[in-house]
Amino acid sequence: MHNAQETKRFTITSALPYANGPLHIGHLAGAYIPADIFARFQRLNNHDVLHVCGSDEHGAAITIKAKKEGKTPQEIVDQYHAQIMESFKRLGIGFDIYHRTSAPIHHELSQEFFLNLYHKGEFIEKESEQFYDEKYNQFLADRYIIGTCPNCHHDGAYGDQCEKCGTSLNPTDLINPVSTLSGEKPILKETKHWYLPLDKYQSFLEEWLLKGKKDILKSNVYGQCSSWLNSGLQARSMTRDLDWGVDVPLDEAKGKKLYVWLDAPIGYISASKQWALDQGKDWERYWKVQDKPENNSHLIHFIGKDNIVFHCIIFPAILKAHGGYILPENIPANEFLNLEGDKLSTSRNHAVWLHEYLEEFPSKEDELRYVLTSILPETSDSEFTWKDFQARVNNELVAIFGNFVNRVMVLSHKYFDGKLLEGSAFTENDKRVLDELSSYPAKIEKAINAYRFREALSHFMNAARLGNKYLADEEPWKLIKTDEERVKTVLNIGLQIASNLAIFALPFLPFTARKLFSMLNQEQQEWNKGGKVDLLPIGHQLAETQLLFEKITDEQVEFQLNKLAQAKIENQQSESKSIPEKPAITFDSFTAMDIRSGEIVAAEKVAKTKKLLKLTVDTGLDRRTIVSGIAEFFKPEDIIGQQVSVLLNLEARKIKGIESQGMILMAEDEQGKLSFVAPTSKLSPGSTIR
Repeated sequence: MHNAQETKRFTITSALPYANGPLHIGHLAGAYIPADIFARFQRLNNHDVLHVCGSDEHGAAITIKAKKEGKTPQEIVDQYHAQIMESFKRLGIGFDIYHRTSAPIHHELSQEFFLNLYHKGEFIEKESEQFYDEKYNQFLADRYIIGTCPNCHHDGAYGDQCEKCGTSLNPTDLINPVSTLSGEKPILKETKHWYLPLDKYQSFLEEWLLKGKKDILKSNVYGQCSSWLNSGLQARSMTRDLDWGVDVPLDEAKGKKLYVWLDAPIGYISASKQWALDQGKDWERYWKVQDKPENNSHLIHFIGKDNIVFHCIIFPAILKAHGGYILPENIPANEFLNLEGDKLSTSRNHAVWLHEYLEEFPSKEDELRYVLTSILPETSDSEFTWKDFQARVNNELVAIFGNFVNRVMVLSHKYFDGKLLEGSAFTENDKRVLDELSSYPAKIEKAINAYRFREALSHFMNAARLGNKYLADEEPWKLIKTDEERVKTVLNIGLQIASNLAIFALPFLPFTARKLFSMLNQEQQEWNKGGKVDLLPIGHQLAETQLLFEKITDEQVEFQLNKLAQAKIENQQSESKSIPEKPAITFDSFTAMDIRSGEIVAAEKVAKTKKLLKLTVDTGLDRRTIVSGIAEFFKPEDIIGQQVSVLLNLEARKIKGIESQGMILMAEDEQGKLSFVAPTSKLSPGSTIR
């Protein structure tokens, strides 16, 4: 926990978004809204805060996008860097600097890091076989290779991950790998790379991370780190055979680039260096180890769960190897945000794009910030739906917060010409309400400093509920007929609550907070004044009343749902057209496959998986175990006795510790639904399928 009275220095980073496409709400809920709330709150407490981010402009994802659109990688990053930066600005994400990794200062610093480790002898030089496209004369990065997933048998798995079942892969794990450049089968070719032996830092990471941060890290972060470390760390290549990125600064490495996960986190530091140059500051105070530990900055990384290993294991190992840099104090990673019952997907256009939201919902930036904060996937996945968005805006922001402020402002103008007056002495109810109000700053502060932003937001909204209930209980619109002095007191307290709400809103709803301060005719206040009853002096003149929020209409929701439905239809049509024909094979290759009819005689779910079934299949020759990724579509009890087509002579493979001795053939429709490829009439198990 951080003491609000003691000035501290914070270095806050938000994960660098890839500059190969626009931002969507999943990005915001992962690394940007939480970081912005945290940074804004620390600034309100007069702490020294540096919040940095920037576009990640290297890696295979950029070059793939460029090839698809017929542009250069630089054109792609220039386009999306500008769009992402503008979207962040319009949403009110208050970075001190939004930088980019294509900047010369970043290339220089990344190369300095590499050379520092190189000259210290930290790297292992190793030759290995990697996939190579002979037609294009280049080695293939993981995302340039697709094939059949060995886990769920999905045909479109990438060389680093199957996006259908989520399994992490190596390119050589793929069945029938194909180059996305030429559509042809790549060859294996030797290449030399420089590896960082992470196993060398196993003990350090166990001590610093698992022991030192056991009671600090969020459970989801600690669990993933424990899994990685318990499995034993392996050396990881810090260079790649690519034509886009930071050059490896060695004469013997011409044409090679730094691994994107070496250079990307260094982007936080290069952004800080650029900020320091622009502002006349000393960047080392935010990144380097100081003379006394208490003078070190508090380094906090805000990320999504897919980046945990890089920020908790690889980047700290790099910083440790380099020497002189502080290590992160915390890495409050969030889980994933889903959309309308399905995973957010850039490739399938199943997303709420930030730039489109800002155009379609003008002046409703805080509404999105509020709803996303209220459903942040802090320790488990959560879901955004347009109906829930509408309900939270209409039933909470409009009906509670907005309604309270509107009533107290309108009544103050109606009865007392917009002036705050003293009135009669406080009643017991007044004192109780003010006591409760004074408790909220500490509650909000505690939750934010523990990275529990949903909880912090609920405290803020409860303070608005307190104001609403106070007016409902006191009924000043009735009292005005009999006791004007009492009404002066009630509206005085109501306006003091409104002023406190403006303060409480500052980390969460910056646009609304400014609007409310303007309505109250008040300068922005500091956090440590929260909960006080004298924020507005007697005789204070209010400005004009404005509505803080407007309702989200059914028509707006329907429009967004139709957009998602149309995107799904277009994606399905595109997928059905875009699946390429596989390379030709000989008749002998086909006849080498032993495909026979079989019958499922037993089936059960594979423990700790969502998609896998363990099947016992009567093949006519034997009864064998086959692991199949069909659990999403079939219940084990429903498929006993099902006839199937089985590829018998597929090489056996261990999947989740179970030896799978063949493959069940399935058909997949445009919606991704699986069906058995089975004979139309009953066949004896073992019948040959030609």
